[in-house]
Amino acid sequence: MKFGSQLSAELRGKHGKRSVRPRVGDSVKIVRGEFKGIEGKITRVDSFSGVVNVEGVTHEKLKGGTAPVPIHSSNVVVTALTLEDKQRKHKLEVAA
Repeated sequence: MKFGSQLSAELRGKHGKRSVRPRVGDSVKIVRGEFKGIEGKITRVDSFSGVVNVEGVTHEKLKGGTAPVPIHSSNVVVTALTLEDKQRKHKLEVAA
């Protein structure tokens, strides 16, 4: 399934791309929904449903404890990229 997240204005100018596929370790800011305005790193990506889990975004369970809240990838803006993957780094450099 195809899905992606917008890049921040700074990254858009630097890499010449409008959106990227989110990956674990990317820093994001939530721009829509109940958790709007929260910034954090992506801890998990579910490519089947197109959702990401952001650190610090949780809800209380009925029996106690917390659970991560899935956020759709279109509702976040990537503010910092992880470029440890050589293929991803090359793909972004070619676009610029």
